[in-house]
Amino acid sequence: MSDKIYMPANSDSQQCVKNVLKYLSDITYENIVTGQHTQTMAMEELHQIKKITGSEPALLGFELLSYSPNINYADTDDECMTEVTENYGTLKRAWEWAEQKGLITFTWHWFSPLGGRSKSFFTQNTDFDAAKAVIDGTPENIALLADMDTMAGILRPFCDKGIPILWRPFHEGDGHWFWWGAQGADTVKKLYRRMYERYTVFHKLNNLIWVWNSPLSECYPGDDVVDIISRDMYPESHVHTSCADQYHELAKITEQPKITIIGEIGSMPDADAIHDEKIGWSSYMTWSKPYCLSEKFNSFDYLKKLYSSPYSVTKENLPILY
Repeated sequence: MSDKIYMPANSDSQQCVKNVLKYLSDITYENIVTGQHTQTMAMEELHQIKKITGSEPALLGFELLSYSPNINYADTDDECMTEVTENYGTLKRAWEWAEQKGLITFTWHWFSPLGGRSKSFFTQNTDFDAAKAVIDGTPENIALLADMDTMAGILRPFCDKGIPILWRPFHEGDGHWFWWGAQGADTVKKLYRRMYERYTVFHKLNNLIWVWNSPLSECYPGDDVVDIISRDMYPESHVHTSCADQYHELAKITEQPKITIIGEIGSMPDADAIHDEKIGWSSYMTWSKPYCLSEKFNSFDYLKKLYSSPYSVTKENLPILY
């Protein structure tokens, strides 16, 4: 692939970012990086994969929802509190993974910066207006930037240690179910660009690999602030394909070619088909809990088959990139 594909959007990016982007570019059309999301300290998904396949994913996803500054503990429910408390301390697991030189991606179900109840990352649980949050000086804007700065402080130690993070903010921003997507394409683009500027210029978080997560061209914030494009997909249970149609649809949103990954998936993709059909997915990340821990969506036999494919990159055959 072209050298331009793995040149970071942020010209001050650390070498570790360039290493990861070059690697993902180099394996495109030949191999795919295995990935798994985790939500809890117990990391049941990682242990399940190791038990069944004898291998570990090369990319591990970590959830940051409990690190949101504005969780409303006074007005919540048991489901929300279980999710929050199970997530406490998971950055410790990310640091342990970094010590093993695995790839890291973060997902932030961002509780509403101002107001809301229960799982206030959902639009239905907050009246936070993201369109007002991108207007300088509004209460919503002040709250938004305060939350961004808190998260920047959490990300800072990874930057100081030169640990690359695939950073996927405002995920699924083309939908209305999260507050950041509720006000439409123009607002979610502004939110993303505001964070990009805040984190690269003001906080100088030069270890971040910027991952955009939507297949809609009207939502795309621009090639100048994106390193990788991605989308989330939940095919029918036990349907494993190259996801070719979804790939070609996603690839159309950019002016310049970009590294392309599956941000989240339910039923796992087919690594052999991706290779044979020359579809350009560089990695995928299976979602957590039932998508990995049960056979409702993926059989354990298929999990073994996928991880044993000669085209799947597991942690055991991932080169040291940082």
